[in-house]
Amino acid sequence: MVKDWGQACVIAGYSLPPSLANRAPRTTLPSCKPAPPLIDQAQIGDLATGRFIEGKVAVLIAGPCGTGKSHIAQALGHCAVRPGHDVLFTTQSTLLATLHAARATATFERRFQTLAKTPLLIIDAFGLKPLRPPQDEDFHDHVAERYERAAIIVTSNLDFAEWGEAFPTRLLGAATLDRLRHGAYRVVLDGQSYSSPRPSPKCLHQTAHRWRH
Repeated sequence: MVKDWGQACVIAGYSLPPSLANRAPRTTLPSCKPAPPLIDQAQIGDLATGRFIEGKVAVLIAGPCGTGKSHIAQALGHCAVRPGHDVLFTTQSTLLATLHAARATATFERRFQTLAKTPLLIIDAFGLKPLRPPQDEDFHDHVAERYERAAIIVTSNLDFAEWGEAFPTRLLGAATLDRLRHGAYRVVLDGQSYSSPRPSPKCLHQTAHRWRH
């Protein structure tokens, strides 16, 4: 069992620095937190090598609330920081609010390009709130801009089959998800919340595989 996120990185041969203070301009990641129970070390270790960053593909993480999606994303982000990758951790709502504010101050293009060029972008809580115009277009444009150019991690409480429902326009949703899924690694968390007051040691089943067209 992985007991902390430092171990998740060590599995792949990395170790976290004593402090992330000197990385502050390069990462918005929260500090490491306790890991969910029964994480597959081989699976997390493979992702922690950062090959998906070099491959410029996505890691898509889905599962019910409280099963450790955000923690896994943060762990992978910490592993990416260690060898020198810039990482931005945000939520869907914060990302889109940032772009909306930038549009209002005529700095949209500059902010958009800054986000697009970040080697690893982590978007937490996708689909928690439905996308509204022009949010859906901004999200699509950002995914399209990063497609085969930079890596992305997206977490969601929605089952993968439900991700399209977050978009008000089916066609735009399909185009966005097609880019996200191409060559992506998929992590599925299924079971009770690990933060439940009565967790079951056998409640979490986790699988991962890659989508291929």
